[in-house]
Amino acid sequence: MILTVGTSAIQGGVMFAIEQVFRKPIPESLQGKVVMITGGSAGVGRAAARAFAREGANVALLARDVAGLEDAKAEIESFGGEARIFPADVADAEAVFAAAAQCEVELGPIDIWVNNAMATVFSPVEQLTPEEIRRVTEVTYLGYVHGTLAALRHMRPRDRGVIVQVGSSLAYRGIPLQAAYCGAKHAVRGFTDSLRTELLHHRSNVAVTAVHLPAVNTPQFEWARTRMRKAFRPVAPVYTSRAAALAIVHAATHPKREYWLGGTTSLTIIGDMLFPGLLDRFLAREAVDGQQKETEIGANRSDNLFLPVSGRHRTNGAFSAEARPDPAMLSAQTIRFATIAGACVLIGFAGAVLGARRASAARTEKRCRPR
Repeated sequence: MILTVGTSAIQGGVMFAIEQVFRKPIPESLQGKVVMITGGSAGVGRAAARAFAREGANVALLARDVAGLEDAKAEIESFGGEARIFPADVADAEAVFAAAAQCEVELGPIDIWVNNAMATVFSPVEQLTPEEIRRVTEVTYLGYVHGTLAALRHMRPRDRGVIVQVGSSLAYRGIPLQAAYCGAKHAVRGFTDSLRTELLHHRSNVAVTAVHLPAVNTPQFEWARTRMRKAFRPVAPVYTSRAAALAIVHAATHPKREYWLGGTTSLTIIGDMLFPGLLDRFLAREAVDGQQKETEIGANRSDNLFLPVSGRHRTNGAFSAEARPDPAMLSAQTIRFATIAGACVLIGFAGAVLGARRASAARTEKRCRPR
């Protein structure tokens, strides 16, 4: 009973903070800024590129598939935006460094670098191969490291710039069937925390911010490698790529330590901090079936783990009918403060109830005492 009440009070505090979400307008200062986005040919990266370009930024798109990059570039140019493409695999550090250098020549100094490229395998741990785990790590973790190093090479001498790490609630909480991806996202968070402390030590004006996303409707569920018989789906609730893109733009223009997008992200992270064992059992019961559809996967399905899948590079995936457009976003600091406040209220309430019970018991005992 106490556990149930405590969990509800803490969730209530978090949700209260989320309901107080502020929405700052994107400043005019994005006009003419140079933004490099990895994984910019599809999904969240492509949506972010479009959002930055609509605010007047000059966008550099980095990904493996040339056709997908060209298509994203044409989309941006269709509404008057400026874009350049840089075909490269983020797992190749030298290719990323070369793309950054070429971007500085073609577009000018890089003001914002968005690390977003990812790869995953949906599979039980015992069925993963070492090669698959290595590849997911090289893209989803080392890709962020390479992008960050490339950005720092140009930003540190100028003492300005913003690095945005596109994260996930899975950077805090591992779930079944995504061990390789969750491990890589956890690694990104540790790497970023270390970098942030070093920049603070040097009093650098280069900012590092992270945006942890909920489930997003992207094409990854159609082309990611899987060992499962049934088709995969994001864990509900699902949000639009545009919502994630706007959160990334907001973080880049108002950099804080971390942002958590969507109430489920906040509850997952806070819940794992407070009740990890309880969350283990909940995910064991719900998250395996919750990530699978009733339909089976076709026999000739291709995946993008080692090679890009051509012809499927778009912003949205197959879950547009259920995707929510407007999740709340707050800084992690604000949400933690609300959670602590909620916990303090709970403790105060429990103390008051306990005190009242003790006073009542004392009065009863006094009345029943023989005279």
